[in-house]
Parts: sequence; structure tokens; C-alpha cells
Amino acid sequence: MEYDALLLSRLQFAFTVAFHILFPAFTIGLAAFLAVLEGLWLATKREAFKTLYLFWVKVFAISFGMGVVSGIVLSYQFGTNWSEFIRLTGGVIGPLLAYEVLTAFFLEASFLGVMLFGWKKVGPRLHFLATLLVAIGTSISAFWILSANSWMQTPAGYEVLADGRIVAASFMEAIFNPSFPSRLVHMLMAAFLTTALVVGGASAWQLLRNRDQRESRIALTMAIGLVAVVAPLQLLAGHESGLVAKEHQPQKLAAMEGYWETRANHPLVLFAIPDRATQSNHFQLAVPGAGIIVAPAGEVVTGLDAVPREDQPPVFLVFWAFRVMVGLGLLMIGLGLWGAWLVWRRRLTENRLFLRFAVLMGPAGFVAVIAGWVVTEVGRQPWVVQGLVRTADAVSPVTAGSVATSLLIYITVYAIVFVAGAIYILRLLREGPVAGAAEPRPEGQRAPGTPLAAAPEETPGDPQ
Repeated sequence: MEYDALLLSRLQFAFTVAFHILFPAFTIGLAAFLAVLEGLWLATKREAFKTLYLFWVKVFAISFGMGVVSGIVLSYQFGTNWSEFIRLTGGVIGPLLAYEVLTAFFLEASFLGVMLFGWKKVGPRLHFLATLLVAIGTSISAFWILSANSWMQTPAGYEVLADGRIVAASFMEAIFNPSFPSRLVHMLMAAFLTTALVVGGASAWQLLRNRDQRESRIALTMAIGLVAVVAPLQLLAGHESGLVAKEHQPQKLAAMEGYWETRANHPLVLFAIPDRATQSNHFQLAVPGAGIIVAPAGEVVTGLDAVPREDQPPVFLVFWAFRVMVGLGLLMIGLGLWGAWLVWRRRLTENRLFLRFAVLMGPAGFVAVIAGWVVTEVGRQPWVVQGLVRTADAVSPVTAGSVATSLLIYITVYAIVFVAGAIYILRLLREGPVAGAAEPRPEGQRAPGTPLAAAPEETPGDPQ
């Protein structure tokens, strides 16, 4: 395989964005969880909610910081590796990303300090407001990022100038492009599920060690409740995104489903080895007639034979990434329903098999998010803006050697910084929410991992 500047630039962006997406997918849901915890503490005065808040805010602070750093790296790559993309589409993409900075990032930056460091310095209601606004800011950030990316999938409200540049003819149409609503809902639900699975997995781990730990029991119950409700809804949101792809990106849907032939009444392909060279599936296992999940009986579905071979996405990767995402989604539904039944029977902390399953499902949200973005981005290839700009025409005039050098630097730095951060987060999760209260400590000494925001024994002014 020849590693030219285009391929290396794609590998570099895929590597950095795969790291980055893990943190927003977690912090969007975690910020909302923190707002709920603090709101419940203010409403009920139960110390368990405060203890949980002070524990999970440590994890949020580290995750948020790593997300910001990795996001800055991505913005630099637009200029270094993808300058032609910015030159051609900056009239649309530029304002959308600027709106994200002016709304979400400024909101988060303004109140994040109060949230992390103002526990004893401001009143409880103002502190809760800061937490709430940070949570809102993370969701607004997802709004603008998903709008920009969705425009690349289903461009709308644009005008192509004589020199090939694309500008916005209607920003409302560009923002609310056809794939944006369903993809925004799909991503926000994915973020909430990712957080719920991490919280549930960490709490289940603590309960396996001590079944009577009140805080972990409360956190696990909240997490399972969210998974039980959101996971089935996520399946519906994903199906809606698939219907949009069928209309606007038929080659992506064909790759997801393993459809090479344009015809009606496709089977539902469960397993196959898609082969782009032979334009067929090997070792296919399919359910005849079950393709009605994708399209009603009698409706013709476009296959990959309707797309020139050079315009077909890498089918094998899209096909299997889609199955990883759906498979994990079904496991999430199973976890939620099983957990809801145990909650109803008041046996949630007694079933050790369920607790082990919850621990194993802890990282499932991250894997599903990455698999989903692989489907989204790889399924669009060879276009960077569907039908308008090819990926090959978006790369900067750089040499393969320079891109390879920077890729190696990124890999090295990420291996040191982000792996260390992930290990530190895992250490916090292993300690649990009551680790600092488990044994007395010398005066002035903080529990391991306690940020400057607050030590577990600190309490803001009495709510009025």
C-alpha cells in the first residue's frame, strides 16, 4: 500500500478524532448527570447526592480538559492537512464552527470555573446554576458540531461560486439540513447512554465489593433507569437516521446492509464478508423477508451496483462497524430491561451476575460511538462533502513525509498524555465515591484525586 499525503492525512484525522469523540460523548451526559445530582441534593438535602456530585465532578473535570485539548488539535489539522477543504467550504463550515465557539464554548468557559472551584465561594443556587449552564453548553456544542458535520453529509442551503467555493445561500437551510435533526437526537442519546453505562459500571464494581454502599446503589439505580428508557429510543432514532441515509446517501445504506444489487425485497443480512473486488458477499447469513426493517415490501432499494466502483465506500469497514454499533445497542437494551426488572423486584444489588454484566458494559458506549462515527464518516467516502467535494480534492498541498512525521508525534504525545489521563480516571472509579470517607486523613490532606473544587467534607452555605 502506498502511503501518500491523502491517506496519511486521513489516518491522522481518524486517529485524533477517535480520541477526541470519546470525551464529548462522555462529558455531555456527565454534565447533565451532575446537574441532576446537585438539583436532587438541593431539593432533598440527602448527603448521598452531594457525595456523588463531588465524586463525579472530579471525573468530569479531567475528561472535559482532555476533550478541549484534543479538540484544539483537530482545528489545527483543518489548516495544516485540509486547507483546500476550508478554502472550498469555509463559507458554510466556518460560521457554523464560529457559532459553536461564541455560544457553547464561551458559556462553558464562563461557568466551568464556578462549577469546579466555587463550591464554598458562591451560594448553592448560584453553584447549581453554573452546573446547569455548563450542561446546557455541552449540548449546544453538540448542536453546532452535528449541524456542521450533517451539512457535509446532506448539504443544503448552499451556492457554488464560479471559482468552486461553496457559500451559504440560506443559513437556516444549511443548519437544519435533512440529516441534522435525527443525527442530533441520535448523538445526544448516545452521550447519555455512554455516561449511564460508565456510571452504572463503576457503581456495579463498587457494589460487588460492598453491597451496602448507599451512594453506588443510588447511582446504579439512576443509571439503569436511564438505560432502560433511552436505549430502546436510541434504536428508533438510529432507524430514522437510516431512513434519511436511504434517501440522501443510498451508497452508505447499501454498504451498511451489504446490498450489492439494486432490487426490492432484500433479505436482512446478519453476517457476511463483503468483497469489493467481486462486488458480492462471502459466507452470507441472511433472514429472507426481514429486509422490511430497511424498506417496505416491494420498495426498490439502491444497491452498490448503482454506484461507480470508484465512488463506493469501503464496504467491509462500514458493514461491520454498523453491526458492532447495533449489537452493542441490543445489549444495552437487554441491560436496561434486566436492571429495571431487578429494581422492581428490589434485587438490584443482590444479583452478582447482573452486576458483572454492568461492569463489562461500562465501556460499551465508547465503542458504540466510535463504531457509529466510522459508519457515518467512512460511509460518505470518497466525498468529504456529499456530492460536492471529494476527499482527494480537500487535502492540503503537503508532503507525505511531513504528515507522517506529525502523525508519529501525535501518536507519541497521545500515548503519554491521554493514556495517563485515562488511567487516572480509572483509578478514581476504582476508589469510588466514598473512598475519601472510608478512613480518617490528617488535617489539610485531600483524598487522592480530589480537585481544588472541593474536598468531600466541604459543604456550601445552607440552602435558603
